[in-house]
Parts: sequence; structure tokens; C-alpha cells
Amino acid sequence: MLPTPTALQGAEPGTASAVPGNRSDRMPARPAWKGQLRLALVSIPVEIYPAARSAPQVEFRQIHRRTGQRIRYEKVVPGLGPVSPDQIAKGFEVGRNEYVLLDDEELKAVRLESRRTLELTQFVDRDAVDDIHFDKPYYVVPADELAEEAYVVLREALRRSGTVGLGQLAMRGREHVVALKPCGRGMILETLRYADELNKAASYFRDIDDIRPDTEMLDLATSLIERKRGPFAPEQFHDRYVDAVRELVEAKRRGNTISADTEEERPRGGNVIDLMAALRKSVGEKPGSGRARPTARGKAGKTGKAEAPKAESPAKRAATGSGSARRRTRA
Repeated sequence: MLPTPTALQGAEPGTASAVPGNRSDRMPARPAWKGQLRLALVSIPVEIYPAARSAPQVEFRQIHRRTGQRIRYEKVVPGLGPVSPDQIAKGFEVGRNEYVLLDDEELKAVRLESRRTLELTQFVDRDAVDDIHFDKPYYVVPADELAEEAYVVLREALRRSGTVGLGQLAMRGREHVVALKPCGRGMILETLRYADELNKAASYFRDIDDIRPDTEMLDLATSLIERKRGPFAPEQFHDRYVDAVRELVEAKRRGNTISADTEEERPRGGNVIDLMAALRKSVGEKPGSGRARPTARGKAGKTGKAEAPKAESPAKRAATGSGSARRRTRA
């Protein structure tokens, strides 16, 4: 059984923290959530901090063309005009033009145990939760030194069992289902999407034919993948769109004329792609080497070429990307 540290009552974010002074040098001042991490009768005081921060984004302001002034919005009431923030209340719509007004103090009356306690109610294998459910990551740290022993025991128990702990906690205006898993010397908590927040995959994949891939083509594709296999290094990637827009802005500030690229749109429908030749060329084989193989659909044709895929639906096009980011090999 896990050792039980002295209980530290949960507190709302922004209140005085029990974290030792040296911790604050490494973490943000305000945790996203503070409370008890509970396993059966064991309670571990913890604090939860966002693991991700907002990346630089391209932001545009709305500008009045003629005067160059920025467009601004005002909160107005029909028939009254602009109103100040202290005149605005939260309203829950219960009917057409009918609202129940609630203030912050009244909303605190919504009493969920998960506001102060994250209880681990189930444990599942690490690969049992599909990646599509994961939403936002958070770092979970012990709130004080007394909590560290129980924290470490739970972390190592999760690691040894190869499981993640599931539970629910209320944070930032809603209750989340969460997964807790070990991460180096600490633990990570990830909020999960509820089942009704996900679109059914079958709605997008049902039109894909049940094709048995050609063995040689599959071998060539696998060889390409193996050549590019390597450790994941996220620092190698960055948002090139942000850089490109900044360059465009600087060019226009210097008075350069900006014109859109007239990139030829990919032909659709009638184009024919020699998939085998493209794969062989990609791995460095000479075209025509090896014996003739069936087409990508498993049907031998007179030319040995595979007919190009049908025109994609908007949903499929969105999934594969667009514009100059796409590069395709054509016969």
C-alpha cells in the first residue's frame, strides 16, 4: 500500500502555494489546478501545470481601407447602445430570448468533487487509449516534499504495470476525463476528448476500396520508410508558414510588388501515374528493372500502369494538405 502523506487541502488556482521556494524558479507562478490525486484511500497533494505554450501565430487586424484605422467592436444593447463591463452578466438560454442570469458566486455552488480531487477510478494498458482521444498535456508535480514519496511510488507502479490511470477533474469551466502516465522523473496528465466529441472515422474512410497491395510495391514503400526512419527530434520542425508570411510583409514594406504563385493545379480524374516506376525511382532503381507487376488495384493492365485515384472529397483533400506544401511524383 502506498504511504499516505499529510493531507493538504485542495485550493483554487492563484491562492498561496505550498511549493517550496526553489520550485517556483522552474515553474509558472499559477498552476492550472491544485488538489488531491487520490488512489483508493491514498491522497497525494499535487499541482498541475500546462505542458504546452502557444506558438507564434500569424495575426491580422481588421483595418479600414480608406483611413487605415483599426476596426474595433463594441458591446451594445439594441436600443441602448454601448454598455460597460460591469453591466454584463452571464446568461444561460432556457428558451427563445429567455435567460437565467448567474454570477460567479452562484456558479461556485456547482459542487463537483473533481474540482478539488482527481480520483483514479480505472487503469488501462498504455496503448488502449487511441491517440485521437488525447487533447492537452499537463505536468503533474507533488505540491510539497511530504507528497514526494507517495508520488514516486505511484509513478513507478504505473511504469511497472505498463498502464495509465483514468479519472475526471473539473478545470476551467468543464469536467475533463484525463489519463495519468509516468514521464521521466515526473508524471504527465492528458485531457481526453469525450466519445461524443469525435467524428466517426467510417464517415471518412468508407469510400476507400478494400485493396490488397502489390507485394513489390509494398516492399519498395517499406524500403523508403526505413531509409527515413530516425529518432523523433521536434526541434527540427517549425512553422514555415509564419516565416513565409513575415517575409512577405517585409517585402511589401520595402515597396516590392506581391503576386501570387500560379502553381498548376494537380490534374484530376484522367491522369495516369506509373506508381511502380515512381517507387523504383525513389529508392534508386532503374525504370524497367524487375519483372512486370500487377497494377495498384491488383489487376494487370496492358501498360502496367495504375490508374490514378478518383477525385478526392473535400474532407480527404483537407486531410492531405494543400498548396505548395504538397509535392507529387508524376509519370
